[in-house]
Amino acid sequence: MALRGTSVLRREDEALLRGRGQFVANLTADASWAPLAHACYVTSTVAHADIAGLDVAAAREVPGVIDVVTASDIDADPALGPYPPPSPAFDSAIVRPLLASDRVRYVGEPVAVVLADSPAAAMDAAESVVVDYEPLPALVDPEAALHSAALFDGMAEPNVVIRMSLDGEQADFDSCEAVAQVRTVNHRIAPCPLEPRVAASRWADDGRLHHVNAGQGPHPVRAGLAKILGLDRSQLRVVSRDVGGSFGAKARPHPEEALLGWLAARIGRPVMWVPSRTDDMVGLVHGRGQIQYCRIGGTRDGRITAFGVHVVQQSGAYGNMGAALPNNGRAMLTGCYDIATLGFSSVSVLTNTTPTGPYRGAGRPEAAAAIERAVDVFAAEIGMDPAEVRRKNFLQPDAFPFTTRTGMPYDTGRYEASLDAALRAADYEALRAEQARRRADGHDQLLGIGLATYVERTAGIGRAEYGAVELLAGGRIVARTGSSPYGQGHHTAWAMLIADRTGVPMEHIDIVHGDTDEVPRGEVTGGSRSVQLAGSAIWQAAGTLVDQARQVAATMLEADPADVVLDTGTAAFHVAGTPAVSVGWSALAEHLVATNGAPAPRLLHAEEVFDSDAPTFPFGTHVAVVEVDRHTGDVELLRLVACDDAGTILNPLLAAGQVHGGLAQGAAQALYEEFVYDADGNPLTGNFADYPIISAAEVPFFERVVLETPTHINPLGAKGIGESGTVGATPAVQNAVVDAVAHLGIRHIDMPLTPQRVWRAINEATAARAGG
Repeated sequence: MALRGTSVLRREDEALLRGRGQFVANLTADASWAPLAHACYVTSTVAHADIAGLDVAAAREVPGVIDVVTASDIDADPALGPYPPPSPAFDSAIVRPLLASDRVRYVGEPVAVVLADSPAAAMDAAESVVVDYEPLPALVDPEAALHSAALFDGMAEPNVVIRMSLDGEQADFDSCEAVAQVRTVNHRIAPCPLEPRVAASRWADDGRLHHVNAGQGPHPVRAGLAKILGLDRSQLRVVSRDVGGSFGAKARPHPEEALLGWLAARIGRPVMWVPSRTDDMVGLVHGRGQIQYCRIGGTRDGRITAFGVHVVQQSGAYGNMGAALPNNGRAMLTGCYDIATLGFSSVSVLTNTTPTGPYRGAGRPEAAAAIERAVDVFAAEIGMDPAEVRRKNFLQPDAFPFTTRTGMPYDTGRYEASLDAALRAADYEALRAEQARRRADGHDQLLGIGLATYVERTAGIGRAEYGAVELLAGGRIVARTGSSPYGQGHHTAWAMLIADRTGVPMEHIDIVHGDTDEVPRGEVTGGSRSVQLAGSAIWQAAGTLVDQARQVAATMLEADPADVVLDTGTAAFHVAGTPAVSVGWSALAEHLVATNGAPAPRLLHAEEVFDSDAPTFPFGTHVAVVEVDRHTGDVELLRLVACDDAGTILNPLLAAGQVHGGLAQGAAQALYEEFVYDADGNPLTGNFADYPIISAAEVPFFERVVLETPTHINPLGAKGIGESGTVGATPAVQNAVVDAVAHLGIRHIDMPLTPQRVWRAINEATAARAGG
């Protein structure tokens, strides 16, 4: 029986549950890394200031201190961000140093680094460093920053990293019968991986730099470090071990990590860096951070004919990947809908805050939030059920493949089917009836039902991935993959694919990942790309291995290879029609060993680089049901029904885990999470006491509805599913809360929908009605 499509348990979990995980911090027990030095960065405590003085003398005297390094000591490449500028259109005046020298630009920016024999000594010494700051005005509000003095000299336009637009398109609102608009804040949030940005570097006996990090793939890290340190890539080995979360934010090295190899060379010892939670909350890039001005128009009978968005993107202190996020908003502007005229513009703005970057969805959740919030506002404007407005405007299945007006090549889509499935599962009509009853009775617990039908782009960039499958002595199989998991379950998924291709049991299949010495190439594991790219590469390589093995089996069976078939049920080759005489993988391996005269490291080897022609576009509908307390504004999420279509599902259990995590994070942004600064740029939510990450206690049991529409883009028929839950859940929950209070005259409330914010909206609406 084929394993694909079955809920095979994760093979990765036992080691993690038994405490045998191999995290970066475990290197303290590895003798090859002794004597290990520990790095602690001195970071800015003010958002914007000139550095008038930097005194490290006292820190050097702390027992156990090896060295204290400042910007004046460094001869590595001074220009570095968490990501290289993704567009030549970025303002070239914006340069990020490894360590700040003359000026600091956000709280948390590294100024110096202490190296010591122990973490405690390093922390004590870091506290002894004296930095004399001369404060400068801090810019926190991105819209105010557009009208303020430039934060960098020589900028083409003050504090503007880049502007984007949709060339040749203009939304036609003049011919609309009804027009609605809404300003939404898709607020800044912290990624909060439970494991922070940990890394370690050492110069090994082979003369190369060995670097271990907790990221999303070692090969892009190697490329970045080589550039910064002036090394050839062959001079570096990068290993990505077990990872305690990333969500996009740890995909490439931050300055603190990039400097470790240089520090290790300077002191002649391995160096490890494990930042505190507070340091990571302000040092790791933040996500989202958009203000969206949405305008939508159409006919009174529900047809949407015009949609336009202007985005103000928070870039933080430096213009790196976060400034490029509106590009995904532009690409996915129309969502699931057939809209005749469009408009889009964006401006990415510098502020004195932590730089922004990708976070689970990286611009696609923001795009879905804009269109799905706008559709509900339009439905309220014309007095139509929001489900019916969506139904009237969906692209229809017979339109696919379909290229949108923004140039996106949608592969497949059954948007109305996903809406119908989710509404049935939620019992939408009964929910509306209950809502009407409560409103008529003046019930204090206001019921809200929110919808979001989304489409997102997966494997949007970097559409090639490596996979290799090898036969070893004894009949075992080892696979090497360019994808680098951090919770997705790749070892389980790739073993399933190989087992289906070869018939070899999963327990006889090993997966190797995350080592630039063991895997020749690889990309960032992100953008929900793994199964459709890395999985397809493994699938094709396993097929090639079977073809190679068939040739060997034919020799052993004295048959024509064209007549030899593989029975995956018995994992044996035989001549078609005569299964009684067969050759299994172990026998085949023994034959190759005997033929070669000695065991070779690999007896058969097949490798593939799967290069996809296009991205894929998963879709779905989420229905959120909430109760809002009329008197306190408290919101309780009662139900979250999710119909997510990600093509052919390889392992439903793994897919469910990905969706559940996405739903929780999407709901968390809607209801709880927000990274807040005061007017001077001081972070107010820099730890888990102040920043409320969601837990199982705050979410209901998720209700999932299965829908599978295979894609033609890859041989597995698969689309990405790692971020879909986040894309749909946030607007569904926000729409539900607004729906709960809509009868009070409230059209919009910004996220997060905290009790204070909801209570204020209810009271302001009540006062306005009483005064009107």
